Order: sequence, then C-alpha cells, then structure tokens
Amino acid sequence: MASRLSGLIERLVEATATPYPVDRYLEFVDPMLTWRETKGKVLDVQRRTDRTVTLRLEPTRQWKEHEAGQYVEVSTVIDGVRHRRFFSPANAANATGTIELTVTAHDDGFVSKHLRDNVKVGDVLGLGTPAGDFTLPVERPAHTVLVSGGSGITPVISMLRTLIAEGHTDPITFVHYARNADDVAYANELTTVAHAYDNVDVQLHYTRPSAGEEGGHFRPEHLDVLATSAGAQVFLCGPASLMDEVRTFMEARGLSDRLHSEAFTIDTSPVIDPNQPITGTVTYTKSETENENDGRTILEQAEAAGLNPEYGCRMGICFSCTAVRKSGCTRNILTGELDSETDQPIQICVNAPVGDVDMDL
Repeated sequence: MASRLSGLIERLVEATATPYPVDRYLEFVDPMLTWRETKGKVLDVQRRTDRTVTLRLEPTRQWKEHEAGQYVEVSTVIDGVRHRRFFSPANAANATGTIELTVTAHDDGFVSKHLRDNVKVGDVLGLGTPAGDFTLPVERPAHTVLVSGGSGITPVISMLRTLIAEGHTDPITFVHYARNADDVAYANELTTVAHAYDNVDVQLHYTRPSAGEEGGHFRPEHLDVLATSAGAQVFLCGPASLMDEVRTFMEARGLSDRLHSEAFTIDTSPVIDPNQPITGTVTYTKSETENENDGRTILEQAEAAGLNPEYGCRMGICFSCTAVRKSGCTRNILTGELDSETDQPIQICVNAPVGDVDMDL
C-alpha cells in the first residue's frame, strides 16, 4: 500500500510539472537535487596516466550498490547535448559512500576524452542502475584468475578489491596487459597488494614496452596456473584481440566452462560477402535524409549522414539506441540474424542494413 501511494504521489507531482520532468526543474536549484534520477558529484579527480582519469563520486540517495564486475551508465552534457557511455565501477562491491570510475580516453572516444580533459571537482554526472552478469559467483572460486587488458582492468580490479575486503584467503592470480608500465592506472596498488597478500599473484605484461621493460602479448604460459589448479575460474575483460586469444587457449584445453568474460568493444566493420554485395539505400524518415548503404551499422551510417541518434554503450547492451525500422531487412552483427518485420524496434548500434531500409529517425 505504501509503495502504491508513493508512486501515486510521484505521478501527481510530475503531472503538475509538465512539460518537463521534475528533475529538470530541481537541477536549476541544485544539480544534486533529484526526484527520480541518480546523480553523482565529483569529489576527487586523479589523472594517474596520460590516457586515464580516475573519478570519485558521491551518489544521490537513489544509487543502488553494484556487484563487482558490473557496469553503470554515466551521462554528461557536452555542448548542450547529453551523452551516455558505460563504465565499470572500480571500487569493491558494497563499498559505502562513494563510487570510483577510471575512464580511459581512446583515440575515437568522444565522451572519454571529454571526461579525461574537462571533468573537475564539483561537476555532476548522471548515473544509471548497475547492471551486467559479469560478476563473481556467490560461492567464491577456490582459485580466482583475473585477466584484463587496457581499460578492461576496472571490473576485475573491483573483483580483486572485493575479495580482499571479504578476507578471501584462497589463491588469486591477476594478469593484466597494458602498453607499458606508465599506462597502468592501478600499478602502485597492484604492487602493494602483491607484497601484502601471500595469496595474490600479480603479473603485468607490456605490449609496447618502454626501454628496460620486458614486452609480451598473451602467451599460453601466462595461464600455466590453470594446469595445476583444478578449481580455477577465469574472469576476462579486455580488447577483442586479447579476448579471442584467451578463448582459443581455453577451448583448446577443454576449459571453456571455466571462462567468464565481458567485452567492452565489438567489431562493427562491414562483413563483405562476395555472393551478396552491399547494396541499397538507408532512409531516415523523420530527418528526410538518406545515404547509400556502406555495410556499417545503422548508428554509424546515421552519424556519417549528420544525424545524432541517441545511444549509450554501442555494444547492444543498454538499448538506449532503439529505433523503429519502418521497412526493409537488417542483420544483427552479434548473432547474424536477419529480420524484416515492418514497424519493428531494433537496436541501431548492432544492426546493419541489408538492401533498402527505412528507419524512423
């Protein structure tokens, strides 16, 4: 009864606030005043490497604690337009009070570059609800193997911190791949942990080593520990090349059932079939715009045509980019599935046109 009454009050308040949601009015008073939305105030900013920024946020009351390994939608306004991306909190699960995010600015990362270069103490960011199944099992593994590359370190550093906070004493192996030693945002912490806890083994491998550093991409011997640890479970997050190599390694040894992974990028390059050349026109009805189909996802083609459709993760996870396909056929680049049902909502970040397609954009 209480929850139904609360919901009724919320709807009544929002009805009186038309045409804008209540939160749009509250943020004029104080950006951290919210009715429904979750926000986070930046309390601390650290730029530990040339490519990263580590933010400590104080969330509003709506924040729901994350599980180690999950991701959260983060939104920020750039030149008057709100942009959304997904990042994994790096702090331990159930840590109270603040949220830690480490953002790596990639070469084509519009939002990540903005956060690295411009965010400051006192800024307020939008926060979504933590989500994702890349988490530690309730019954912790007898041996936890954490493998990451680049910015994929954040979900697994959360797992490491969580296990340490729980007083976990079973073996933990932490394997991370970075360009060089200066590119590891958590280098000092990992060194300290390796010396402080006898059950934690930290391995750092550098793909573009500086002078005096030993280089190395993934090699099977980096996971030799699996041969002597029957209870080991592997948690993997990183770029596609690393993910593919580790998956191949695990499959070859019949250990695929021990691998748990989270990808933070997907390959959206056109798939060229010589028997079915890329043809057709993509029409954006609302915008009265069209372009010749080049095989990329609808999101990428719409952006190239000068449109600014809403999107979030660009990986098919968040459904922020859903738009209606009025007619035509599209292919899901994750599953290969073809779909030509009319007036069908689709995710434009993971669907590519097959021939002529009309989108309600």
